[in-house]
Amino acid sequence: MATRSTDKKTSKAGKAGKPGKLASKSLPELRRQIDSIDQQILKLLGRRARTAQQIGQTKSKGSKSVLDVGREKAVFTAIRAANPGPLGDDAVEAIFREVISACRAHQAPTSVAFLGPAGTFSHAASVRQFGHAADFEAVGTIEDVFASVEAGRARYGVVPIENTTEGAVTPTLDALATTSAGVVAEILVKVDHYLLSKHGDPAKIKTIASHHQPLAQCRKYLAEHYPNVEQQAAASTASAAILASKRAGVAAIGSKLAAEIYGLQIVARSIQDVAGNVTRFLVIGNDPQPKPSGEDRTSLVILVRDEVGVLGRVLHPFTGNKVNLSMIESRPLAGRPWEYRFFIDVGGHVTDKRLARALREVEDISLSTKVLGSYPVAG
Repeated sequence: MATRSTDKKTSKAGKAGKPGKLASKSLPELRRQIDSIDQQILKLLGRRARTAQQIGQTKSKGSKSVLDVGREKAVFTAIRAANPGPLGDDAVEAIFREVISACRAHQAPTSVAFLGPAGTFSHAASVRQFGHAADFEAVGTIEDVFASVEAGRARYGVVPIENTTEGAVTPTLDALATTSAGVVAEILVKVDHYLLSKHGDPAKIKTIASHHQPLAQCRKYLAEHYPNVEQQAAASTASAAILASKRAGVAAIGSKLAAEIYGLQIVARSIQDVAGNVTRFLVIGNDPQPKPSGEDRTSLVILVRDEVGVLGRVLHPFTGNKVNLSMIESRPLAGRPWEYRFFIDVGGHVTDKRLARALREVEDISLSTKVLGSYPVAG
């Protein structure tokens, strides 16, 4: 596999790079060539924006959706497949994500609420999905994200649902049970913890601040490199970054985005103890149900009585109809003893025949079954 990957990269570089011809031109000539290419790119960007606007105008009447995750996923897949190099696939996707973001904002303002302050991983997830052209609103709690979307102050909200090391995010689960908004997309974000400071000098670090979870997730690194440095718990990684931006002796554990926002220097990268730490986020909104993309996930909340074997009876319709389960979490109902909600993620779109049949069977067993949303699986 490694050989194939190397060959692909070499092939891309070989297609694009012609060092002999470039070297024969003078610096002014090369700069004029760049200027000419920039003008061509600018014209194509304008053409793309106008076409995107026409697409927005021809969408079905009354549709409030400006986010088409399935279509965007297909675009990124095609771009990666067609990329001739020498730019890597991730770099090319990042460029096109911003192009799509700008075109989307040209169609209609896209406001997004996230758990703040600016620079949190929720903020990074929001930027990953919507690009920098969106209007972002940092709010104080996960419940506030839902409230902002439900009240129409934000078109979309981004909330964490689960982490590979910390498990499910219970405030999100509880809010999903009662919200009028639906799940329209998911985002996967690799949690890379950076050590950040105002000066970038490890010798000047007297205190390391962060949320208690990143401090725990970087325990081995901190014990090895900063065994005698005080650790300070903060309300969030962004709060720690703000503190580090004001005090020279304080370093923060946070995201790369936090470094950019608060003008911090990177002391060390990827300092987390577990390399494969990923957080899954959900995008909530009041959009119509997304159409099937061919690779979808459906989120459900099922209310049941506390009875012997009830979980097995609830799950049987899914296994019996060959519907894959990817997550199951239970939460007790406040003020209603012996009743529980099960939060379940299954493979497929709610319109798929097997899933639709399973849901009909579950409804005969449960007190209530709520489809939170069907949406494309994050790539």
